[in-house]
Amino acid sequence: MRRPWATPRRSVLTLALAGLTVSLAAAPAAADSSACTHHFSGPQICIRLEGQGGQNSVTGIWTNPPADLASRDVSLHRGGRRVATATATRSGKALTHTWPTGDTGTGTELCVKFKGSERMACQTPR
Repeated sequence: MRRPWATPRRSVLTLALAGLTVSLAAAPAAADSSACTHHFSGPQICIRLEGQGGQNSVTGIWTNPPADLASRDVSLHRGGRRVATATATRSGKALTHTWPTGDTGTGTELCVKFKGSERMACQTPR
């Protein structure tokens, strides 16, 4: 004799296993994030990470530079050590530079600092 509840139960189990398989196969969520200095006067410096886990591009942003400033050196720091310096250029009202996607690691603080400013914006990839 066939049990009437066996078919619905099997269908529910099949759907649950299919959902689990899809969720395990999906890529991890993007780790895009940003942080800015929290001073109301002087340079407002921001860092933006775009990527997943330990693979990110890093952008340094000076949101309120003097109007006549077209470029400025910006340095990238990893774990307290300077690892790169580049020239940020004006994009609208801000100065920006983006380092290409690379292995930034996870759990190590990344910071950007613009020449002439003591302020650093930092973010830690997770």
